[in-house]
Amino acid sequence: MEQYTRFAVEQTMQLLSIDSPTGYTRNVTDYLLETLTTLGFEPVRNRKGSVCCTLGGEGSPLALAAHVDTLGLMVSAIKPNGRLRFTKLGGPSLNAVETENVTVITREGKRYTGVIAMENASVHVNRELEDGKRDEKHLEVLLDELVSSKADAEALGIAAGDIICLAPRAHVTPSGYIRSRFLDDKLSAGMLLALARAVADKAVTLARKTTIFFSVYEEVGHGASTGLPADTEDLLVVDMGCVGDGLSCTETQVSICAKDSSGPYDYAMTGELITLAKEAGLDYAVDVYPAYGSDAGTALRAGHDIRYALIGAGVYASHGYERSHVKGVENTLGLMLAYVSRC
Repeated sequence: MEQYTRFAVEQTMQLLSIDSPTGYTRNVTDYLLETLTTLGFEPVRNRKGSVCCTLGGEGSPLALAAHVDTLGLMVSAIKPNGRLRFTKLGGPSLNAVETENVTVITREGKRYTGVIAMENASVHVNRELEDGKRDEKHLEVLLDELVSSKADAEALGIAAGDIICLAPRAHVTPSGYIRSRFLDDKLSAGMLLALARAVADKAVTLARKTTIFFSVYEEVGHGASTGLPADTEDLLVVDMGCVGDGLSCTETQVSICAKDSSGPYDYAMTGELITLAKEAGLDYAVDVYPAYGSDAGTALRAGHDIRYALIGAGVYASHGYERSHVKGVENTLGLMLAYVSRC
């Protein structure tokens, strides 16, 4: 288990190094295709951009899903002073993006660094700065270029519709904490790659036909609406586990979600996961997520006739600068391996 936990974390760090805000995921899915092919599988990318890969096994088809699109921003306009207005891609917490480093990617592939700041952001000048609202009206992107007008920015090739990527600042501490933006959901994607590695190594025997699915556009609500294998009977979504007041999960545990904003998860399938976690001696928590949606709800609304459940490593400070732990990865991966091998 230790080698696959380590592989999952390594793959997570690789995925985090590839910018992939919703709508700009080609590079990260290229990486998935290359990695899975190297492991001996035959992954497929559909027209929408999702990646699907059958690992093996026979009967009672099971799919495990994670998403590789992340939160981000998009240029909505260039201001007269050459600074950039933006619109959100997904739901990043704007309180958590102030002063973050960014990269602006133009349609021609040029990349420019910058930073997000409040208008009139100097505390020695603006006495109202601390009370200002952090929103799309008052925050702006300052380019690290000598620009002072709209024409200056346009001369760089920057235009409305350009992608703005937030710096993930990924880091694993000596004590095992994993800190980064976008652990939702690249931490889970790393674990799906570790599952594939375990299957390739013949370290796990699949009890049923098993497919891993990496969606895009999850952060805007239609990730798994298409692309799942037509014969899927059960869908196990692997996404971040919620950590916060009123919930029992911590960053070192695997979270099993009983209900989120869309309603309850399949009672029997969720019960199977709880039983397996107990039998395997895993550190787990069962929680109700008060403000959460996943690819399970998306698949159901698209008309898939499936059972569905959700697990994930505990992640704190979601949609901000997030934190999890290697032990959370170990417990989640342990439950995944137990579930795909159960008869």
